[in-house]
Amino acid sequence: MSGDLSRWMGAVSDVDNAEKKAKNPPLFTKIFNGQSIEQTAIQAYTAKKKLEEQRYELKMFLNMTYGPQAYNELLAMEGQIRKDRQQQIYKQQQFREEILNIIGIIFISLTVIGLLFIMAYIFKEKYYA
Repeated sequence: MSGDLSRWMGAVSDVDNAEKKAKNPPLFTKIFNGQSIEQTAIQAYTAKKKLEEQRYELKMFLNMTYGPQAYNELLAMEGQIRKDRQQQIYKQQQFREEILNIIGIIFISLTVIGLLFIMAYIFKEKYYA
């Protein structure tokens, strides 16, 4: 059961992270994502509501089975798991997204600069011809 709870808490953390991303998506996600921002926000919202319902059921189960202190212990464990997960997984994901954004910006900048040089060359050739 503890393994199932750990996986569930990881999923809760993932939903929270997805909600944060839906509120402030990265630049290229806004431009190239197949899903609309509204669709992503609705999915994050429904997942959050479902998790709230599951959290309430878990709270009631723990209170009835192990007493009111059991739920507080679970919350402390969840906080630690979320903190560990954020340090490991989410920071890596954020780093990758930042790298992709930087690469995309560099590529677009080089393309624009290249086009400007080509246009300048063409105008120079026509002017001196």
